[in-house]
Amino acid sequence: MDNDVSAGSGITTVVGRLALGVTLLAFGLGHTEVINGVTAADAVSIAQYVGGVALFVAGLMAFSDRDNASGTAFTALGALWFTWAVAPEVSANAAGLFLLLFALVALSLTLAGGDQLGQGAYGLFFVSLLLLSIAMFAGNDGLAKVGGWFAVAAGAVAWYAATAALAHWPTSVPRRAAGRGVTATG
Repeated sequence: MDNDVSAGSGITTVVGRLALGVTLLAFGLGHTEVINGVTAADAVSIAQYVGGVALFVAGLMAFSDRDNASGTAFTALGALWFTWAVAPEVSANAAGLFLLLFALVALSLTLAGGDQLGQGAYGLFFVSLLLLSIAMFAGNDGLAKVGGWFAVAAGAVAWYAATAALAHWPTSVPRRAAGRGVTATG
């Protein structure tokens, strides 16, 4: 673990979150079509090399650092991105099923616990994949754009989590005391 990075955010996790953030931003922005002429298909090389290979390697490095949570997340998501990038053209229903299955992986990562930013990124990614899956099954471009925006949000959270660990920014929301008549000083 790098001493310059706060506890619980080893450099491998930072690299993995940066790779995930960049990939989700490219993938999401492609689906939103907010940038003229940029589609999800344009994110294929980023998905293959940054999201697939780099994320998978970061996962293997996390396993060697005995960080099983990050290792599991990064290798599974690396496999997702690599498969998405190199898969042949398939039917809309097959693509919808692929996205639905990986939505379940993202849901598992969300429910597995961990820090708030990681859970937030995986949760947003789950919603994105679920919406994109439904959009594929239904042939609904509007829903696909909404799913793209959730991917953008997930990418921004993953990027922030990595940057925050490096820059020593806040990485959690402080919890306040609950109950009647209880006040927090601060």
